[in-house]
Amino acid sequence: MNSININHKDLYRLPWSLPDNAISWLEPTSMCNLSCDGCYRENLKNSHLTLNEVKHHLDVFQNLRNTDCISIAGGDPLLYPDITEIVSDIKKRGFKPIINTNGKALTFELLNDLKKAGVYGFTFHVDSKQGRGGKWKGKNESELNDLRLEYAEMLAKAGGISCSFNSTVYEDTLQYVPEMVDWAHKNIDIVHTMVFIVFRHVIPDMPFDWYAGSKKVDWDKITYHSDYNRNVELLSTDVLAKVKESFPDFAPAAYLNGTVKPDSFKWLMAERIGTKKKIFGYTGPKFIELVMSVHHFIKGTYLSYTSPALNRTGRAALLLLWPFEKSLRKILINFLKNPLNLFRKAYLQTVMFIQPVDFTEKGDQNMCDGCPDITVYKDELIWSCRMEERKQYDTWLRTVPKN
Repeated sequence: MNSININHKDLYRLPWSLPDNAISWLEPTSMCNLSCDGCYRENLKNSHLTLNEVKHHLDVFQNLRNTDCISIAGGDPLLYPDITEIVSDIKKRGFKPIINTNGKALTFELLNDLKKAGVYGFTFHVDSKQGRGGKWKGKNESELNDLRLEYAEMLAKAGGISCSFNSTVYEDTLQYVPEMVDWAHKNIDIVHTMVFIVFRHVIPDMPFDWYAGSKKVDWDKITYHSDYNRNVELLSTDVLAKVKESFPDFAPAAYLNGTVKPDSFKWLMAERIGTKKKIFGYTGPKFIELVMSVHHFIKGTYLSYTSPALNRTGRAALLLLWPFEKSLRKILINFLKNPLNLFRKAYLQTVMFIQPVDFTEKGDQNMCDGCPDITVYKDELIWSCRMEERKQYDTWLRTVPKN
């Protein structure tokens, strides 16, 4: 498999931390209407938290964590009966409410209700291993771009709502990532963020024993396990390498490191400026640093999701900020090669690669340092991707190399 070498010191380390982060992760339910391969949450029908419990989780975030937005996830939050009230409460607390959903339960009527309640954006998780039925059954990642477009156009019709997409990347679907990146470019006016998350699971041949405290745990009793061996070692840089095969100029600008390995790329972010017909270039680390620093100075939080209005300011960003960064000057030169571009809208679009937990040879678990997807469990802030460990064993699982 092709990979690529990057010096992490050449990128901007996103300033997110446990108490001061762009995003926080709220889970009002673990109930879902799909069954995604590799999901880290147990799908339980009777798992809705009470509205008071949900509001208490929000209280915990307010007390312990400075945050820009609340990602409402699950399960699928659209199955929660009081989802509009949750959105309204988050909005009143001064956070951006973001719905993380597979989209299956979304209707235009519900969308309008959520907009009235104050929803800021949606992140739709769409990939080919979700068990979708109907006309989407058996469709590959490229063919599912038609479904993604349906959701993006629905939000665009409602107006003023941020639109993002997540997709899990497996060894056999990595080949489609460049086509999805290209699709996002062609819809840069209504698709604001595209995120690719590499697949992780516990598999039989992992060279570790698992422990909850001093008690050994059978690997196949862990919620997120596969009964057969699969590739669980894809890296964010593998995905980047695949994209650069088709788009050599594609360049990340910012990252989150791992808790154990400072030079690992757990979140790898690229920001590009362009029109539906042409990408003029990719911003550098100073641009991301400027945006994060100014937002924190003015708003008191690091920036997470951006509004459609802000995404339409690519031209203004170039004309106003080009003195601050070499990459913006290069983009501006490309932009001005056609003087008519001065009269056209240029858009900002984020593309991100996420690499969940990795393991060192010593059994250390390399998590996302400054993880945005932190949730609440028993009044503590914990990693949402490993909540089932706390539910099953009331502690984090340790990995120890086998003898």
